[in-house]
Amino acid sequence: MVELFLTPLTETYFQKALIGGSVVAVVAGVVGCLVVLRRMAFLGDALSHAMIAGVAGGYLVMKLFFGLEAHAPGMLLGSLLAAITTVALISFVSRISRVKEDTAIGIMYTGVFALGVVAVSIFRHYIHIDLMHFIMGDILGVADTDLWVSVFVAAIVLTILIFFFRHFQLATFDPVMAASIGLPVVLLDYLLTTCVSLVVVSAVSMVGVILVVGLLITPAATAYLLSDRLDKMMALAALFGVTSVVGGLYLCVWLDSAGGGAIMLFCTLQFLVVLTVAPKYGLLSRWLRMRSLVPQQTVEDVLTTVLRYEGPAPEDAIRRYVDSAKSLNKVVTRMVQDGLLSEAAKGFTLTEKGENEARKVLRAHRLWETYLESIGTPDGDVHSTAHKLEHLDKGDTVEYLDEKLGRPSQDPHGKAIP
Repeated sequence: MVELFLTPLTETYFQKALIGGSVVAVVAGVVGCLVVLRRMAFLGDALSHAMIAGVAGGYLVMKLFFGLEAHAPGMLLGSLLAAITTVALISFVSRISRVKEDTAIGIMYTGVFALGVVAVSIFRHYIHIDLMHFIMGDILGVADTDLWVSVFVAAIVLTILIFFFRHFQLATFDPVMAASIGLPVVLLDYLLTTCVSLVVVSAVSMVGVILVVGLLITPAATAYLLSDRLDKMMALAALFGVTSVVGGLYLCVWLDSAGGGAIMLFCTLQFLVVLTVAPKYGLLSRWLRMRSLVPQQTVEDVLTTVLRYEGPAPEDAIRRYVDSAKSLNKVVTRMVQDGLLSEAAKGFTLTEKGENEARKVLRAHRLWETYLESIGTPDGDVHSTAHKLEHLDKGDTVEYLDEKLGRPSQDPHGKAIP
């Protein structure tokens, strides 16, 4: 069993893939947090597809002018220029026309992607790019150049994020306030977009166009389920990115599958596990919260029933007047815990807090009865209709009724209105 984990570590290709993938995963996870919070996931997809035009352009320039093939810095620069051009076109179209930004993204990234495909096909005698490799990636075939590029890009992007962390944080959560205190919000947006572009460019050669978006988004989304603080979320996203790379590479070796696909499969499974068991935002915790909730209407019915009862109200007496009899035990227990009821020898009595709440509901009920009677509601329907309306909590509705009715002291049945 131990050999299954140790044997791959002795292979050079696995070591390079582990190092390169981890570097990309850390920086992608950190930047991805801002992408997720700003809802820019589609933009990351657009940049990754638009890159093929930049790769083709960079390859062609280096080949024709310098006689070099597959020159990583040249293709990196071309990809970055293509990404920035795509963002500029998206911004231009969305600002000067009625076309929304998401539509502009779809138009521009497919157009730039198509330009790259056409360029590769026209100049196929000069450009030797494997489009399948570009789309799917080959993390098990990481070259030394790819490693150095990824390390260099990671250092630049992480440095920018560290220096401008507070600026990005404020512009992400409250852009209006950021602009009001003089922060260059538009410039920060372009700086973040440049960082995303750099990350996408450095990761494409390893995991491919399609999967780089997943590496940018999924670890950050996983961390988002576990943290409400940006700094902690970034740390968790980096951790989940690294574990995705490590787990995916082992899956790749054990199953003899594609490296990029295995990484994203592990990353997605990791997200689903966290989605299920996250203590605050997970499905399991949500189910437990929903199970423990008690209907507010039932709580109010119990309060008014006990208020009307002379002395301690037995549970059987409460059950006769409350519709949700099946959940009554849970409701009463929760009300005792919340300090609304106190348990006596012969039943339940209201605490001071419970009596105040009960009088509010009773007041609403009798005001609604008065209002319904004033508009000609049949006598037989007044009580049942008021019983439904008394649970509505719409701000100053009850006070509005009281004022509209001339602040009555009694309901239609001659009972005092609290």
